[in-house]
Amino acid sequence: MGSEARIKTVHVRYFAVLRERRGLPGESVVTDAPNWGDLYRELDAIHRFGLDGSIVRVAVGDAFVESSAAVADGTTVVFIPPVAGG
Repeated sequence: MGSEARIKTVHVRYFAVLRERRGLPGESVVTDAPNWGDLYRELDAIHRFGLDGSIVRVAVGDAFVESSAAVADGTTVVFIPPVAGG
């Protein structure tokens, strides 16, 4: 068995400034990223979000997860930037 990356399709939703910079509320992407942090970096390189991944929260389903959590095929992930409010 080799160390082939497994290709997955995930559904990405963006909030706040990420939505504004992407110009879409979400999209489906095909990736071989092993974890959510790598997927965010991959998308940042394409869309130029300009936010360091360490400050972006990741939610899968109804729960926040670590950026090191494994990407699963068919999953919906939400990337949530820091939000300022008053």
